[in-house]
Amino acid sequence: MTLFERYPVLQELPAPLRDRLAAEAQPMTVPAGTQLFDERQPCRGFPFVLAGSIRVVKLAANGRELPLYKVLPGESCIITSSCLLGHADYNARGQTESETTLVMLPRALFEDMLGAEVFRSFVFDLFAERIAELMQLVEEIAFRKLDQRLAHLLLGKGRQLHTTHQHLADELGSVREMVSRLLKGFADQGLVRLGREQIEILDPAGLRRIAG
Repeated sequence: MTLFERYPVLQELPAPLRDRLAAEAQPMTVPAGTQLFDERQPCRGFPFVLAGSIRVVKLAANGRELPLYKVLPGESCIITSSCLLGHADYNARGQTESETTLVMLPRALFEDMLGAEVFRSFVFDLFAERIAELMQLVEEIAFRKLDQRLAHLLLGKGRQLHTTHQHLADELGSVREMVSRLLKGFADQGLVRLGREQIEILDPAGLRRIAG
């Protein structure tokens, strides 16, 4: 899918900006696990994701990660937007989850495109959506216990989960040992069955009671 197909809003730009975008924006494909940006690095451009996904996390001093959000096709990264608008360095890390095709918009073109109301509205609408998501994340971390959040996470992935304890811990912004201990507790209660990189949900209603 092309850039203009994935992001229809770009077709509404004035013709000179559309021409510049077509000439300057070159797609690139990177493998899973590629670090696109990191804390204290300068921001060089604005990403449009055509395929794949980018996982954005905040790092703690002890090396733990707190997942903030994912950038999927048709979306973009508000941390990148804020860095470009504020002329500041990144304060989070972005890494591809799978093979990802993206177009990196040069800083100068991004700033010129902000002069078009349609693109400016697109950027600030993204801000509003992401801030709502981040507020929900803050609420979960502040007011919900880890066992509640883990039960909720398990319920959203089907009856058979092919995942690791470490991956679940990363999604929750926790550590593997705590997640493993909670999963063992769930298994002892007959809520789940644990296997090698696999979790089978046995009692969804029980998990829902914990999550609630």
